[in-house]
Amino acid sequence: MSDTLPDPDLIAALPRLRRYARVLTGDLNRADDLVQDTLTRAWAKRRLWRSGSDLRAWLFTIMHNVHINQFSLRQREFSEVSLDADEGPMVAWEIPVRATQSDRLELVELFAQIGRLPDEQREVLLLAAVEELRYQDIAQVLGVPIGTVMSRLNRAREKLRRMTGGAYSAPLKVVK
Repeated sequence: MSDTLPDPDLIAALPRLRRYARVLTGDLNRADDLVQDTLTRAWAKRRLWRSGSDLRAWLFTIMHNVHINQFSLRQREFSEVSLDADEGPMVAWEIPVRATQSDRLELVELFAQIGRLPDEQREVLLLAAVEELRYQDIAQVLGVPIGTVMSRLNRAREKLRRMTGGAYSAPLKVVK
């Protein structure tokens, strides 16, 4: 990331950052705020980025850490609210393809089921299947070992199969 804007790699990462922020927050406005906070932090820490490394993975790492910090702050502020509720956040999904009505309904249903996955499984699943990050990059973004990434991804796929009655049993594309 250079000292001049717009950096083409940074601009190219924005749609993916926004999509990941929506997954993390489950709210369009909070997602936009998270992207803004991520970019602000990335700009302030730009000298820490190693030229030639994957800028997208570095930005996802920053976003994940900013989100965790914000979540911890909100958890302390709203300590009387149970975070153990079974319902996950409502995620506003965008379907970027022109689908038939039945295809669109199936995708909306699938995304609703993905939204019900535990946060840690949903994050790994979407980083692998949607963002096409490698296991190593996902591990770096989330700050966990590669084995944990593989385990969470396996559990997410299995839980998704059970929730959908096997309707979506085709393996999701993952870059190892």
